[in-house]
Amino acid sequence: MQLYAAGDGNPKESSPFINNTDNDKGTLYDGKNMALFEEEMDSNPMVSSLLNKLANYTNLTQGVIEHEEADDDEGAKKKTVKSPQMGTFIGVYLPCLQNILGVILFLRLTWIVGTAGIMESFAIVFMCCACTMLTAISMSAIATNGVVPAGGSYYMISRSLGPEFGGAVGLCFYLGTTFAGAMYILGTIEILLTYIVPSAAIFKAEDKEQAAEALLNNMRVYGTCCLTLMSIVVFVGVKYVNKLALVFLACVVLSILAIYAGVIKTTFDPPDFPICLLGNRTLQNHNFDKCLKTEVVDNETVTTKLWSLFCDGPELNATCNEYFTLNNVTEIQGIPGLMSGVISDNMWGDYGPSGMLVEKKRHPSVPAADNSKDIYMPYVVNDIATFFTLLVGIYFPSVTGIMAGSNRSGDLRDAQRSIPIGTILAIATTSFIYISCVVLFGACIESVVLRDKFGDSVKGNLVIGTLSWPSPWVIVIGSFFSCCGAGLQSLTGAPRLLQAIARDGIVPFLQVFGHGKANGEPTWALLLTACICEIGILIASLDAVAPILSMFFLMCYLFVNLACAVQTLLRTPNWRPRFKFYHWALSFLGMSLCLSLMFISSWYYALVAMLIAGCIYKYIEYRGAEKEWGDGIRGLSLNAARYALIRLEEAPPHTKNWRPQLLVLLNLDGEMGVKHPRLLSFTTQLKAGKGLTIVGSVLEGTYMTKETESKKAEQNIKASMTAERTKGFCHVVVSSNLRDGCSHLIQSAGLGGMKHNTVLMAWPANWKQGEDSISWKNFIETVRESTSAHQALLVAKNVDSFPTNQERLSEGTIDVWWIVHDGGLLMLLPFLLRQHKVWRKCKMRIFTVAQMDDNSIQMKKDLQMFLYHLRLDAEVEVVEMHDSDISAFTYEKTLVMEQRSQMLKQMQLSRTEREREIQSITDESRSSIRRKNQPGANDSSNSQQGVQLDEAKQDEAQLIHDRNTASHAALNDKGDAAPERVHMTWTKEKFITERNRNREPNVGVRDIFNMKPEWESLNQSNVRRMHTAVKLNEVVVNKSQGAHLVLLNMPGPPKNKGGDENYMEFLEVLMEGLNRVLLVRGGGREVITIYS
Repeated sequence: MQLYAAGDGNPKESSPFINNTDNDKGTLYDGKNMALFEEEMDSNPMVSSLLNKLANYTNLTQGVIEHEEADDDEGAKKKTVKSPQMGTFIGVYLPCLQNILGVILFLRLTWIVGTAGIMESFAIVFMCCACTMLTAISMSAIATNGVVPAGGSYYMISRSLGPEFGGAVGLCFYLGTTFAGAMYILGTIEILLTYIVPSAAIFKAEDKEQAAEALLNNMRVYGTCCLTLMSIVVFVGVKYVNKLALVFLACVVLSILAIYAGVIKTTFDPPDFPICLLGNRTLQNHNFDKCLKTEVVDNETVTTKLWSLFCDGPELNATCNEYFTLNNVTEIQGIPGLMSGVISDNMWGDYGPSGMLVEKKRHPSVPAADNSKDIYMPYVVNDIATFFTLLVGIYFPSVTGIMAGSNRSGDLRDAQRSIPIGTILAIATTSFIYISCVVLFGACIESVVLRDKFGDSVKGNLVIGTLSWPSPWVIVIGSFFSCCGAGLQSLTGAPRLLQAIARDGIVPFLQVFGHGKANGEPTWALLLTACICEIGILIASLDAVAPILSMFFLMCYLFVNLACAVQTLLRTPNWRPRFKFYHWALSFLGMSLCLSLMFISSWYYALVAMLIAGCIYKYIEYRGAEKEWGDGIRGLSLNAARYALIRLEEAPPHTKNWRPQLLVLLNLDGEMGVKHPRLLSFTTQLKAGKGLTIVGSVLEGTYMTKETESKKAEQNIKASMTAERTKGFCHVVVSSNLRDGCSHLIQSAGLGGMKHNTVLMAWPANWKQGEDSISWKNFIETVRESTSAHQALLVAKNVDSFPTNQERLSEGTIDVWWIVHDGGLLMLLPFLLRQHKVWRKCKMRIFTVAQMDDNSIQMKKDLQMFLYHLRLDAEVEVVEMHDSDISAFTYEKTLVMEQRSQMLKQMQLSRTEREREIQSITDESRSSIRRKNQPGANDSSNSQQGVQLDEAKQDEAQLIHDRNTASHAALNDKGDAAPERVHMTWTKEKFITERNRNREPNVGVRDIFNMKPEWESLNQSNVRRMHTAVKLNEVVVNKSQGAHLVLLNMPGPPKNKGGDENYMEFLEVLMEGLNRVLLVRGGGREVITIYS
């Protein structure tokens, strides 16, 4: 077995062996042990050589074309890649830890605990951590099911769920990572401007209402500068980012340790961070140093800076705010410590609208009558409206980052072992940190401080910093560098993810982002990432950006769980993960949790994210490249199809559900191209994408010799189907002769209940010109086969003049000539055609033929009522066909036809004999026409001689024909005897006997006696049939010559095969003078009903 590049069927290397040379070829299979297999060694190498090849397998580095898409010429000249050396701890555990712990922990977790309370915060953290843990279990199963090259999550999802889902989720993951970069940059700027250098703000608020707007503008300006700087760093070289990764990781770890150290210290020595309360309201501790209204200095009572904030002036008799006058100022400790019992106050949440004052519960307060001026006072207030679902959306980004390990799978020593262990341990560690932090923050910090988002009550310190030891600056600096590092990593990872998607070629408009610098750095992808990131920065609020990226990450995690569940339930043979601790129920639980969290955090963002993913999915489905990755969705489709087919009964469907399920028989030219592509256009117009369409063709020969032509024919037919927008299946059969091939197709095409019930084919236009009779004989046999199989038959004449899918037929008609009722297919076809844009403007007309003894007026009324019940809009016309004498034209037509059939029977003679025979028959025919006007009595002897001559020739032709038929039957292992002789020329005695036996009113006595001698020898059955064809053709041409399409009942072929040539002539006469004709033959069952 040879290693193949997936999807293209080409061997990846020129030889089945590594380091193989031409000199070795002679001695490779010298031994006698494997002589039985030596002829197949080129395509199926020995197991030892295969194992040697697999042992030398190396993974490509990230950013390089994936192993399955690698170019063929790479072959043995593969780049030598340094053997990956990273273990579980360094390669998976620490990167996951660094990505998960970040900005939300430092900037928002205390505020979430204060607002939601310990119990609800615990619920939020538990839900989010459970979601990521279940996703990690599913991801571990997928990651250990074979080698995962660099590309991580995108690679796993796309190869498990197919290119459509892969592309949609890959782009969602890309957008999530990009917005994460924006969130980290906003976090960096918030730390810088709020806690490190507040004086650096460009926009400064003159009063309190403008403070929030000024902060957002500062974030926009500084955020854009920071983004530009980071983009330049990433562009210059990722190696610098990687070198700094350890520094950023150290910052995160030190900050976490500082928090735990601070918590332990509060048990015996709480830090001193006093909070100033006015009544029960928390004050911003920026512009005053003492929490007093007045103080005594040198035995004199003076006002403090706090007094000036609430009163008109520093005088004791100044006019003050009413609430300030009624309530006292008290000072409490912001960090009372672990043993203080403050946990009981923080157990439950305190949600409220934007602008709500942060108040301490159960603290004495005297309400004021007028609170309208409160917004101008230095109180701590909610900057946004708070509710449970919002907090879920803001918190969720703090648990993302679980893919960090799988993203670097190419650098791991043993990815299949390291990814599950490292990821699950990292999630367990971070979950413990988050849950313990929720409880410890609630147990150590005062509730009003927890709800103070920006630390205004503790002199503008970072709230989590007030708890840390030895100094708040440890956390501030640590979180600053942590956010910087995370931002840089997002800007490094996102462009590479986009590049991987672009290079896969599944999204055509992203192709440009697959290119980059000479070393593979994705320049264009970085530019797009920076632009999208800028959108997040212009939003400027961390609390507004967090739910956006929550959506994209949740979407990604949802599909990871779905991929695992689908693969597990399908039990595909290739699904053999080394990680055994997974179950489809866990994956479904994780998927449900992801979906719930999406709608909990923000239902409108969830709908937008789903819409984006849906649009990408449909775009890839319609425009994207066809990829076969052996994904689970294909397997799911196969299982669903199998289930549906088993449930679909083999019995024919109810009349109400009947629609033409087509088998289209195509003819191919010498280049294996489709001869009549308009037949496929007509199929598309008739089907409009509904029901089953099988496009079949037959090649003559054996499959072993014609395999290449068969494949080429199939490709050409599929290309024509795509060009004509025909949705269906292609089936090319190679058979010893065309007739058997068509028979096999009619019998065996389809599967189970999904079988065709209608055969569509083109009329063999050149059947008269052909030197051999195979084409029209095959045609008639196909008609017989379809009738035997109880299948309807549609034959299109002049199919090349049928309209294309782009044409729009103007006002015109589709004319139906309803001569005999064979199931109502004639009525149904125009209705189906008019559903398509090409035929929509055409009107439907139905003509039926009345005989002499029919009441044509009553027939018309009955037909109109029938159509009314069928709910079909059509004009109705009854055409009267009077019994008339058989015209001389009909006799002449029949005579020429019979003489031609006599000529065709001698086709097996040599070419010279055949030409001589044709000449003699033609001369005889001409002389007979010249003799028409002579009296019959004079020529009776000549006529008798002519008949004898004809019979002699016929005997000779029949003898040759029988011999050939017998030899052909022997060839095909058929024991059928040669067909009986059929006399096409008549003696006078035979004619009189036949006339008396089959006498009909149409043939008047006068006409029989006035017949010319040649006419007397004609088969009267043929004469009558020709009469019908001629008369019917006259009527149809008269009424329907200008119609866009004429539908006619197709008469059945004669039971006696001797009259086959005549049958073709009858049909030709019937359709003469009409442009587009569709002959329709029912399948022997009703296909249209008046009942609901």
